[in-house]
Amino acid sequence: MRSILRSLALFFCVLGSFNEAQAKKPNIILVITDDQGYGPIGRHGHPWIRTPHLDKLYDTSTRFTRFMVSPTCAPTRAALMTGRHPMKNGVTHTILERERMTLKATTLPQVLKQAGYTSGIFGKWHLGDEEPYQPHKRGFDEAFIHGAGGIGQAYRCSCADAPGNKYFDPVVRHNGSFVKTKGFCTDVFFTAAMGWIKAKKDG
Repeated sequence: MRSILRSLALFFCVLGSFNEAQAKKPNIILVITDDQGYGPIGRHGHPWIRTPHLDKLYDTSTRFTRFMVSPTCAPTRAALMTGRHPMKNGVTHTILERERMTLKATTLPQVLKQAGYTSGIFGKWHLGDEEPYQPHKRGFDEAFIHGAGGIGQAYRCSCADAPGNKYFDPVVRHNGSFVKTKGFCTDVFFTAAMGWIKAKKDG
């Protein structure tokens, strides 16, 4: 599983219900790879790229084969989080505040919460860096993310990511507060996600 996460890195959303009384509801892990095309996966028939861990995940997962993506990541993520076209969400680009998902949108974790689920997001959010747009304000019970579209990304007129952030020992936002971490960013997000899942399962 660790190798899978190293391949998937940038956005990892975990949604799960661990309540014994709700045992009939499936746990959901939603994995989004950032800016990955359809082709470079072994199961899609690539002639020389080998992806055994992704292939195993592919064989045991539900795939959204009719979900259409946008040319850039934030509009795609907004559509997946709401079930609506990116333009309806106000997300038209990845920078200059055009990645902020309208506060009027109902999100997937908000809907799942009504069905008794708890949810967490680990890695990339990129649907607004200002406080009202943060995932812990949009239905997620646990949020452990970097800012902007990538670690260290900054641009004028935006909160963006923590200044001078790096892939090693990054500063992340944990439920709205900045915290310093140790390790490579993908491992940091993976460890946080697995710890959260285990705590929910054991609790």
